[in-house]
Amino acid sequence: MKLASLIRLSTTLLVVLIAAVLAWALWRHYMYSPWTRDARVRAEVVDVAPDVSGRVVRVAVKDNQKVARGDVLFVIDPTRFANAVRQAQANLDAAEAAAHAAGADVAAMSASAQAAHATYAMRHAEASRRQRIGSLISGEARADAKAVAAAAHAQWQAAQAGQGKAAAAKAEALASVEQAQAALALAELNLERTKVRAPIDGYVTNLDVYPGDYVATGSAHMALVGADGFWIYGYFEETKLPDVRVGAPVSIRFMDGTTARGKVESIARGIADSDSPAGGLLADVKPTFSWVRLAQRIPVRISIDPGSLPKGAHLAAGMTATVVVGER
Repeated sequence: MKLASLIRLSTTLLVVLIAAVLAWALWRHYMYSPWTRDARVRAEVVDVAPDVSGRVVRVAVKDNQKVARGDVLFVIDPTRFANAVRQAQANLDAAEAAAHAAGADVAAMSASAQAAHATYAMRHAEASRRQRIGSLISGEARADAKAVAAAAHAQWQAAQAGQGKAAAAKAEALASVEQAQAALALAELNLERTKVRAPIDGYVTNLDVYPGDYVATGSAHMALVGADGFWIYGYFEETKLPDVRVGAPVSIRFMDGTTARGKVESIARGIADSDSPAGGLLADVKPTFSWVRLAQRIPVRISIDPGSLPKGAHLAAGMTATVVVGER
């Protein structure tokens, strides 16, 4: 009888010990092993907004359609912008004509200045010669020659001033040509930007523009999800971070049962703190319960091995997954 009781007691103690060991192992695995169910698929998401304002005349894509970089997404009425190009071209033609005329004026004033200089040189030489002759000619003749030379000098100075003024006018005309060229380039750019094109390869998402809509510069009306830019952010409790290493292999299981492999790319260096006013652009990871002090969750970026995904697997930004670090 005592032997049976001893066996039952031993069995009970063994079962309790095994249960305690299993409970401890499960608790340690849950609390400290590098895994989390709080993982989200992320992607490169580009907001598409026009550079010019106007009424939409054509939408070339459908919601969730795949597009390539440079494909036209929608077209804004180009009439006003085409008129602006013609106006800018006319202004450029006028500026170039004015610059050509200013160049002709410079040439004419240069020739006039050279002629005035030649006349002055001749009159100055004549006056000097009469001054050297002295008493052989009258004083009045010498004075007249000196006055004529002075007048020729004044005419030469006036011609030089006119030449400088013509050169300044030419420089101003050339500057006007450059301004007109810049205005034409801007008008042509605005005309080209009436065709809103895809900046990346990806999928049209949240299409919110239709023919007849008026769109404003910088106002996004659709988003593009990058076709090759999917990754995962796993939000790991800080108690599990010591076992997370950059480059470590990761096992990924999505909610639909799809599995994949990946590796740790990087670990975030900061999250938003409600007590710090400088955390506006940091990841804001909310705790599950506000009345219990929980370990903070730190974002860990995980790349997805495309070759490990089953054929036809559908990834979408925002999907949830379970990730385990260190499992292949």
